[in-house]
Amino acid sequence: MARMMMMKALCMMVAFMVVVAPYAEALSCSDVVSKLSPCINYLQNGGSVPTACCNGVKGLNAAAKSTADKKTACGCMKNAYHSMSGIKANIALGLPKKCGVHIPYKISMSTNCNNIK
Repeated sequence: MARMMMMKALCMMVAFMVVVAPYAEALSCSDVVSKLSPCINYLQNGGSVPTACCNGVKGLNAAAKSTADKKTACGCMKNAYHSMSGIKANIALGLPKKCGVHIPYKISMSTNCNNIK
């Protein structure tokens, strides 16, 4: 009897993990902001790109694997652009390339995040 209860509990835990796991790894705006915060000074003033900034750009690129994550990252970047003054769009546009990262869309306020695949 105890063995049967343990087996049921184990099955329930496995089922719960299967259902929850895809959502546990979803990218959030706080993830995006955290990864890109070392870039703020560079995005406002230019100069040389800090290593911590490129590490964040590369980390964000690695974390945004699914279409949903890429759309989230895009929307969060656009929101951050609106909420922070002094970010230069032309510097932001070139940041991925300067960090050796290829992204399949342009970082711009005109980018339609819903079209990202």
